[in-house]
Amino acid sequence: MPISRRTFLQMSGAAAVGSVWTRGLGSGDSGDASLCRKLASDPLRPQYHLLPSHNWMNDPNGPIYFGGRYHMFHQFNPSGATWGNMHWAHATSPDMIHWQHESIALAPTRGGPDSDGVFSGSAVLDNGKPTVIYTAVAPPNSSADATLRDGVHTWRETQCLAVAQDDALRTWKKVPEPVISSPPPGLDVTGFRDPALWHEGENWMLILGSGARGKGGMILLYTSRDLRHWTYLHPLIEGSPSKSASMNPVDTGEMWECPDFFPLGNRHVLLISTMGKVRWKVGTYTNQRFTPEKEGVVDWGSYYAAKTMLDADGRRILWGWIPETRPDTDLIAAGWAGAMSLPRVLSLSSQNELQTEVAPVAGKLRAGDAGNIDAVRIEDVAAEIEVHLQPRADDFKLRLYSDAGDFVSVSCSRQSGSRELRVNAITAPLPGPAGSPVRLHMFLDGSVVEVFVNETVALTARVYQIPSGPLQMKLDGSVKIASLHTWGMQPISRDRLTGSLCS
Repeated sequence: MPISRRTFLQMSGAAAVGSVWTRGLGSGDSGDASLCRKLASDPLRPQYHLLPSHNWMNDPNGPIYFGGRYHMFHQFNPSGATWGNMHWAHATSPDMIHWQHESIALAPTRGGPDSDGVFSGSAVLDNGKPTVIYTAVAPPNSSADATLRDGVHTWRETQCLAVAQDDALRTWKKVPEPVISSPPPGLDVTGFRDPALWHEGENWMLILGSGARGKGGMILLYTSRDLRHWTYLHPLIEGSPSKSASMNPVDTGEMWECPDFFPLGNRHVLLISTMGKVRWKVGTYTNQRFTPEKEGVVDWGSYYAAKTMLDADGRRILWGWIPETRPDTDLIAAGWAGAMSLPRVLSLSSQNELQTEVAPVAGKLRAGDAGNIDAVRIEDVAAEIEVHLQPRADDFKLRLYSDAGDFVSVSCSRQSGSRELRVNAITAPLPGPAGSPVRLHMFLDGSVVEVFVNETVALTARVYQIPSGPLQMKLDGSVKIASLHTWGMQPISRDRLTGSLCS
């Protein structure tokens, strides 16, 4: 199952211990050169997804289009391949596909409100000036100050602001004190983090992921004229009490983290991350309150902490962290962990359900096309596959395999009157009437497999198997292939390091 950012830490008590961190790159010794060679030759590393040249990454932070380039910030541990020591890494791209790593944007300040970590947040343009608001963590002054208790850490979370000092967004100046220093009075929060912002009339609006102990998840709504002085209004939306218990309230749904809120079509969409999944709610926003009408899961697989932005054409683009699902000992040995999903374009169906599809710009990487199932040969586990199945696509299995066995299988079956999608061992409901066609869209990249079905179902799988040769394809079941395209995908760097520091 997917591993959330703090659940991962709970599973690995050693994750924040310096003795298990791998060496950071760039000091120029033989150990660095050896690690670079290992990373560049690792067949499990994606070749066209954004990921750091080394070490741990998680949540996308503050994606923004500015100055003709896309800027992606993300959680990053510069000291090792496990969670901890959180910084904001920075990468830039002309097209959301080809990335170049920049220097670290934000680092903890010794003795400051972010002394224990620069957590997640958002970027906006304030009178044309790129500005970020992020969650800062530090030891609490007292037990009453603690807002994060996950069974491993006890921290005080505050919201801090930084302003870009150059048009390349490489240098940032922090406001010394938090702009939101504590939760609303009288609210016993289960968390207080991950700000998302938008402009509404003459005011800025901000939401924070939170929850109230014994009452359930909650999104807190604030307003400001200047991004620096904030007034708490009320909950944007409240959840329900959890019926289970855990040291980490995110695991039970008593804490909603990584919220994002935006208009789409004639509705508003709220994204939250909780209980190991990113969940969407579509509904109406009136009088600064949100009323959901429909809801679902953004991605049923290894996918978390989703964040959106507007691209150069005004489309709503979704990003997400693809966590690892293997033990931390494997991460330490490999020297890297985590990847960013491909950019996904969001839309609403005629029934106001959230739809996702990979941005068309990914087609820049296509090389060749095998339109016959018997001719499919996928080299280096780097491919895009589109297949339309009909009629009565209720019972089928599509296998990609080598002599070493199945690499990934995608199947559909009817369960209790409805269809169920299965990608390896992960399952998801597949909406649609019995016998309706299936449009399957897949992206294979090293150990990452992103699967999309009929635009309404997404599922990201991790596969830590190395094929014995080119992958071939076989289809079983009472269906026919209406159309098939299989493209090889070109890498975005020469050494699997996506603009690495190992040059």
